[in-house]
Amino acid sequence: MEIPLVDFNELNGEKRSKTMELLHHACEKWGFFQVENHGIDKELMEKVKHLVNGHYEENLKESFYKSTIAKTIQNQGNTSDIDWESSFFIWHRPTSNINEISNFSEDLREAMDEYIAQLFKLAEKLSELMCENLGLEKGHIMEAFSGNKGPSVGTKVAKYPQCPHPELVRGLREHTDAGGIILLLQDDKVPGLEFFKDGEWVEIPPSKNNTIFVNIGDQLEILSNGNYKSALHRVMADKNGSRLSIATFYNPAGDAIISPAPKLLYPNHVRFQDYLKLYATTKFSDKGPRFESMKNMTNGNHHVIA
Repeated sequence: MEIPLVDFNELNGEKRSKTMELLHHACEKWGFFQVENHGIDKELMEKVKHLVNGHYEENLKESFYKSTIAKTIQNQGNTSDIDWESSFFIWHRPTSNINEISNFSEDLREAMDEYIAQLFKLAEKLSELMCENLGLEKGHIMEAFSGNKGPSVGTKVAKYPQCPHPELVRGLREHTDAGGIILLLQDDKVPGLEFFKDGEWVEIPPSKNNTIFVNIGDQLEILSNGNYKSALHRVMADKNGSRLSIATFYNPAGDAIISPAPKLLYPNHVRFQDYLKLYATTKFSDKGPRFESMKNMTNGNHHVIA
């Protein structure tokens, strides 16, 4: 099963229409896809991965293997409610907590801030392209997510260490993401990420050439009225490798009110006799304008198609 790969270089020129169709198909039928030629500095991406791995080795690895989680696995205890991961969260917007994270080097702070600034532009671009495919104003997702202070942006930095008993535990249990658009910079060597599609688990290979892996969260499914689906996913523990995951969440603000975009809603609370009256004069016309007309009627706008 080949995961959709969207090439941003093909958004300009004769292949744009085909690329937009691929993006729409990926959002609608998969809930996840890869992006290449995304415009983020690849040397910077390599630097971020290198510095994060170094931070883990120097500050987190030893304490993880002394943790309750590690001891539970060693003793082959109950693992139904634990994840085999070492992680922390960085808030970027509306306010940042990066200076509060212990033992972060100045190089890592600077590299992460620069990376997130570039990634934020990619998230906004993706949101505009999704709006275009959904027939919405290009800023609809950004505006819906903004609340009073703009979208909420944060990054979960995780390592999935070598596991002595991978058959006993998940790196991360099955879940969908709560937010909006998730952009993942992941390991280029160690596998483990899996997404559920069409009744089976699809293995997501390590990201070569620093492609960005994107998946859709629950709030985007709500906003798109179910057209775009959040996908169930998990991380498998690995006996031989230690997997890196840097997942950045472009989410609604905490005070943002999320609801389906009105343009995407079917007519509701429609009296059938009213529909039949309109249907009698438009039976041999396309149903789309008929639905739109009924939607306008139920919203208090009584303009009806002829």
